[in-house]
Amino acid sequence: ENLEAFGRFHGLRGGELRKAVQWALAWTGLSDRARELTKTFSGGMKRRVNIACGVLHRPRVLLLDEPSSGLNVEETEDMARYILDICEEWGATVLLIEHDMGVVMDISDRVVVLDYGKKIGDGIPDEVRSSPEVIKAYLGAGH
Repeated sequence: ENLEAFGRFHGLRGGELRKAVQWALAWTGLSDRARELTKTFSGGMKRRVNIACGVLHRPRVLLLDEPSSGLNVEETEDMARYILDICEEWGATVLLIEHDMGVVMDISDRVVVLDYGKKIGDGIPDEVRSSPEVIKAYLGAGH
């Protein structure tokens, strides 16, 4: 299936579909690849397609599960920018499940940290980062 078809999953039809898909492709920098099969894309490009699909209706809340998993440094930085744009430009709330603590701390207003299902941290990034319990669980007791 090519990229122009992904909007059908969101109930968009005809000109509305084409306009929304063209906007999403431009936003994620994939306009020049619109007619290619996504199975030929890199992992980072596939993630951008997923983000584009998620924002077609400009949701008020978007849940992202490990959006930077398996991405290289440049792709991770791009993903962080997309997430910030979703929040800042559209006023959406993004609930992010992520193990890359650099990404989490750089882009989050509030962080909740779980350790084997138990909440061990909750607050702004600086508070959570300095929590002894979080440090012990994620950085080791020697840090």
